[in-house]
Amino acid sequence: MKTARKILIGALALAPSPLFACAACYGKSDSPLAHGMNWGIFTMLGIVTPVLGTFAFCFIRMIQKEEAANKNNNAPKNITDV
Repeated sequence: MKTARKILIGALALAPSPLFACAACYGKSDSPLAHGMNWGIFTMLGIVTPVLGTFAFCFIRMIQKEEAANKNNNAPKNITDV
């Protein structure tokens, strides 16, 4: 009885079910699902772009400060140091 129940549950879990394409794949670009997907993409772009820009700004700023520090350290202190 238990094996028959396991086989029935397994068969139901693996049985094919009808699949429906999303609005973008199906061709309905004016549906609410397509609008929601577009807003999701724009939101992700709006979050990722400033974060990556902040990292780039930090690295550029660190490079500039390091170059300025190296330039100040290599400059002669007095006329007699030359």
